[in-house]
Amino acid sequence: MADVMVMKDIEETAERLGIDLSQIDLNSIHLPPGEDFGIISNDEDIYEEDNLEFDSGFGNIIVVDNLPVVAREKFEKLEGVIRKIYSQIGVIKEDGLWMPIDPETQKTLGYCFIEYNTPQEAELAKEKTHGYKLDRSHIFAVNMFDDFDRFMKVPDEWAPPEFTPYTPGENLQHWLTDEKARDQFVIRAGSDTEVFWNDARHLKPAPVYNRPFWTESFVQWSPLGTYLATVHRQGAAVWGGASSFNRLMRYAHPQVRLIDFSPGEKYLVTYSSHEPSNPRDATRVVINIFDVRTGKVMRDFKGTPDDFAIGGTGGVAGLSWPVFKWGGGREDKYFARIGKNVVSVYETETFSLIDKKSIKVENVMDFSWSPTDPILAIFVPELGGGNQPARVSLIQIPSKEELRQKNLFSVSDCKMYWQSNGDYLAVKVDRYTKTKKSTYTGFELFRIKERDIPIEVLELENKNDKIIAFAWEPKGHRFAVIHGDNPRPDISFYSMRTAQNTGRVSKLTTLKGKQANALFWSPSGRFIILAGLKGFNGQLEFYNVDELETMATAEHFMATDIEWDPTGRYVATAVTSVHEMENGFNIWSFNGKLLYRILKDHFFQFLWRPRPPSFLSPEKEEEIAKNLKKYSKKYEAEDQDVSMLLSEQEREKRRMLKEEWDKWISEWKRLHDEERLERQKLRDGEASDEEEEYEAKEVEVEELLDVSEEVLPLEYGQE
Repeated sequence: MADVMVMKDIEETAERLGIDLSQIDLNSIHLPPGEDFGIISNDEDIYEEDNLEFDSGFGNIIVVDNLPVVAREKFEKLEGVIRKIYSQIGVIKEDGLWMPIDPETQKTLGYCFIEYNTPQEAELAKEKTHGYKLDRSHIFAVNMFDDFDRFMKVPDEWAPPEFTPYTPGENLQHWLTDEKARDQFVIRAGSDTEVFWNDARHLKPAPVYNRPFWTESFVQWSPLGTYLATVHRQGAAVWGGASSFNRLMRYAHPQVRLIDFSPGEKYLVTYSSHEPSNPRDATRVVINIFDVRTGKVMRDFKGTPDDFAIGGTGGVAGLSWPVFKWGGGREDKYFARIGKNVVSVYETETFSLIDKKSIKVENVMDFSWSPTDPILAIFVPELGGGNQPARVSLIQIPSKEELRQKNLFSVSDCKMYWQSNGDYLAVKVDRYTKTKKSTYTGFELFRIKERDIPIEVLELENKNDKIIAFAWEPKGHRFAVIHGDNPRPDISFYSMRTAQNTGRVSKLTTLKGKQANALFWSPSGRFIILAGLKGFNGQLEFYNVDELETMATAEHFMATDIEWDPTGRYVATAVTSVHEMENGFNIWSFNGKLLYRILKDHFFQFLWRPRPPSFLSPEKEEEIAKNLKKYSKKYEAEDQDVSMLLSEQEREKRRMLKEEWDKWISEWKRLHDEERLERQKLRDGEASDEEEEYEAKEVEVEELLDVSEEVLPLEYGQE
């Protein structure tokens, strides 16, 4: 709302001064250095010059060295050659090519300056032509003009760096030690970004940190919850802490649009795209991989959107995001991207290709990593009109050894789903019928951790059922499938185990005719929300898969997002600003009890803060689960104290409301008594206020409304 008011003030001022705002590019306006005209930025400290590199105003100029030294008569010919080379990369400004001449010899000095319309074109020109061989004796050395300015600032004499004493920073995991075992979440609404504790005992959120204009587009938690990332025009920044949220590092990447953390939080990937000044040229994509702690660029990738848009769906303008997928678990050892007929796998020790070459896979369409192990699953569609079948291959990294392969016939589409522990891989395969006029769906289920990786085929009882959603139980062996036709499809639950534990997939149950099109498992398994979003207007069913029974049904009208907290105790449902009404979020217990509701205008984001994995061993966790009553006594006592406090607060609230009501009644009676004589007079002396004690009489009253006189002329013959 604040930014709307600011814009309104600007428009009113422009109208008063007679300025046409439609002719002005507001983004190009810069205040003089050191002057803010009373406009204070909340993020001024993010962009301090000593820590972040800015364009000095010459970012679109390059210096080309090692040119031939020629006399004046050959000057135009050399200039024409240079212009021809560099105008292919971008648009050179008018008078944007300058070749200095030695005033004494009247010969060129062997270098020139070229000014492009945009810094992106200048960077591309440097990248493409540095080392360009004009002839045997002249190999171009290209630098950005800004680089010379930076080099000139290097002192001539070496001086030892200043010693700065060590000051310990804040414990970034301190929020995990909350005495009430609460979780945090972040929301964005309007221009504000706020962090809260989920204080479910007191049925309300507890504020932690609030900052207006903290980000220019969105915020994102790192996978283990250590950092909160914000996005700005100059780049990205990460913040950390339990309550203070100090800035820890920033990453210079102009016009950044997307970011992605590696699973272990060691690296941050940033993406931007830049429109060329020449419409015939392709948009330029820049992807940087930063070290999160140092802010250093470990590797960058540049090209066109087509270079990064092969395989997959989603993202921006056809780009599949994330472009780079991380593998090898939380050690962040490997990352990979798909290319034309290749899968390129890089290792983070040197940020180069493994064995210095990509994995050649003809017509590769999609790939995904195991969540826990360095294993790639690759999908290749049919080739040669079906002569070469489609296939799914499992490849071990870094050896690139093929662990398992499954050929698939008559395939129209394929999607892969890993279970969170990497124990299982489900491949949903859409196949053509014999007539090729329709398709049916089946599942290929890989048991990754078992010897020779056995595969089972699962087909639904009705092969023609459309698969609407599929989801594995986190850390478990079960999965759920929504299948059938809207508006009331069926939901089936399966297990990768049987009662005899023979390693066969078995069906647990099918729920008929449910208003659901999405599945949301609790992070701890066991419980699932069967949700009807979009066309179903926010129908919710909380289901216990252990007992195969519904715990509760509810509705959050127009809900757009559902997200479990990392412990599986609470779940949030939200209505974001894609709808104009009912913006805000609800917090529910795991069994479907509505705890509290918060309404927020212009509501954009709700994100729980992730938790890192527990340090407890599986045996210790199992022991705690068996002796839960012993551990829960402390929390039950605290819950009882909170319940008593809430009851006392409720009683106090009711008492105050009753006192307010009694006060209003007594005031009404006082005024009633004061007006008694006036009422008696209006009733012709009748003393009682009770209607049944007197009868109403109808009285006709004549009232003279108006009198007018008019003189009428007499006609001839009348007296």
